[in-house]
Amino acid sequence: MNLSHIEHLGIAVKSIEASLPYYEGILGLKCYNIEEVADQKVKTAFFKVGQTKIELLEATSPESTIAKFIEKRGEGIHHIAFAVPNADEALQELADKGVQLIDKQSRKGAEGLNIGFLHPKSTIGVLTELCDHRDVE
Repeated sequence: MNLSHIEHLGIAVKSIEASLPYYEGILGLKCYNIEEVADQKVKTAFFKVGQTKIELLEATSPESTIAKFIEKRGEGIHHIAFAVPNADEALQELADKGVQLIDKQSRKGAEGLNIGFLHPKSTIGVLTELCDHRDVE
């Protein structure tokens, strides 16, 4: 498997709107995209820092994984995402190595990327996402 770079860090927040002044006003970052991913019950906001992105995650339903995460742990880092050339191939390779997967096949995520999650029980407690970047070799 070829991990080319950290694609993004996912940060769970209660409110994207309330978080923007910190990221834009204090850190000087520019939010370039806000979108809702309905099937994941989440609204996302993206900032770019070099080659890596920061993704703010706001729950759009009390049943979403982000709402449950915040209820249990509070706001903060939710996951790390790596860029791979092919998410489906990477997921299969990891499954073959005995890694427990949340997603057996990739699915559409924010920014139209194919994504797949690895279970924290197999990743030393860190929720890990693989993002399909076909331009990565």
